Amino acid sequence: QVTLVESGGGLVQPGGSLRLSCAAVGDFLGVNAMAWYRQAPGKEREAVALVTRVGATNYTDSVKGRFTISSDFAKNTIYLQMNSLKPQDTAVYYCFTRVVTSMLKYLEVWGQGTLVTVSS
Repeated sequence: QVTLVESGGGLVQPGGSLRLSCAAVGDFLGVNAMAWYRQAPGKEREAVALVTRVGATNYTDSVKGRFTISSDFAKNTIYLQMNSLKPQDTAVYYCFTRVVTSMLKYLEVWGQGTLVTVSS
């Protein structure tokens, strides 16, 4: 079994910062990439940022220049540093990855979600 353990959400004022973290724990062989998604009230889940084991990153346009994804794949952990937060960043943020299991199969795993609220 594989679990993504998230932390770091909360309430912050516009212009403020938060840092999310996500660690993959359990029985698996490896991870090649990890990502953050978010889902705002009444909207579909969207990809926010992705990082690969070799260090490549990708961001959705609305967060470029404000969010930074980083990783420590030795610990199967990623982080999302969110600066200059806006009310429209309010959402439940989910960690996502696809692990290689001991049966040499891919398994998609989602975190439980952490709520980020940007409000004055």
